[in-house]
Amino acid sequence: MDFDFENIIGKSKAIRDVLEMVKKVARTQATVLITGDSGTGKELVALAIHGHSDRKDKLFLPVNCGALPETLLESLLFGHMKGSFTGAFANQEGLFEKARGGTIFLDEIGEIPQHLQVKLLRALEAKEILPIGSTTPRHIDVRVLAATNRDLQKEVEGGRFREDLYYRLNIMEIHIPPLSQRPEDIPLLVDHLIKKHNPELNKNFTGADDEVIRTLMSLPWKGNVRELDNVIEHTMILAEGDRILLDDLPVSIVAIGQANPAFTYNLKDALRQYEKQHIIRVLDQVGQDRREAAKLLDISLSSLYRKIEELGIP
Repeated sequence: MDFDFENIIGKSKAIRDVLEMVKKVARTQATVLITGDSGTGKELVALAIHGHSDRKDKLFLPVNCGALPETLLESLLFGHMKGSFTGAFANQEGLFEKARGGTIFLDEIGEIPQHLQVKLLRALEAKEILPIGSTTPRHIDVRVLAATNRDLQKEVEGGRFREDLYYRLNIMEIHIPPLSQRPEDIPLLVDHLIKKHNPELNKNFTGADDEVIRTLMSLPWKGNVRELDNVIEHTMILAEGDRILLDDLPVSIVAIGQANPAFTYNLKDALRQYEKQHIIRVLDQVGQDRREAAKLLDISLSSLYRKIEELGIP
């Protein structure tokens, strides 16, 4: 398993801040809460923390707390004794015991039922667990990393998440911003994803054209890096040649990109893009009536025609 920081791709200040936090917390035994939208790479951050800690030679055990029913999740985490429930034919160790000096990563911690929140709090505070059907606590040596795409403070206020557990988990928080807030990371991510998929798809792409990158940088990416990964893989499967071209992208992606201005650092270019999009929206609102649009924009009709020509508005 690869724990290298190179798996966390980006040059934005947001990603540099994340990496700096990872380096600092990795050297400690602190519980870390990793927050961010789905698809931002929370497990990669957890892997990096484990891989740069003094527990790196031990197990890293991830579990999705929202993917399992309560009884199965409790047994998976804390273990059970033979005969403690139907189907328990033998004693079974939970992940907290199996980790043995390693790290357990609790993904989607906001989904954990309240009954199990009590047991998890005990594991964090007393460093001991109680398997299902047992009356004898067992000592554990494990570091806990947790992740959520929920606002746990709101969950606490709504009575769905224990306040004491929240503060135990949130000793250190690392927040991963959505991809839409760091479009400058997209060129590096695209190169990384192409290199990742080339061997498994038996392809030999060397990169993507600038027009492709500009289009990808303009998209909202509600699914974040996971969605970008899906689009790149889909495109590589169908595309030919050694570079990804704009025509290779899914039609729906290109259409969304054309409706959104490409990201730019230059303030004049950004203002020009906004002005163009604003005029297009106003024209659409009035059914392309130039005279009415000029009134709403509070400019003369001749000024509107001039801007239409200057900005290349169809």
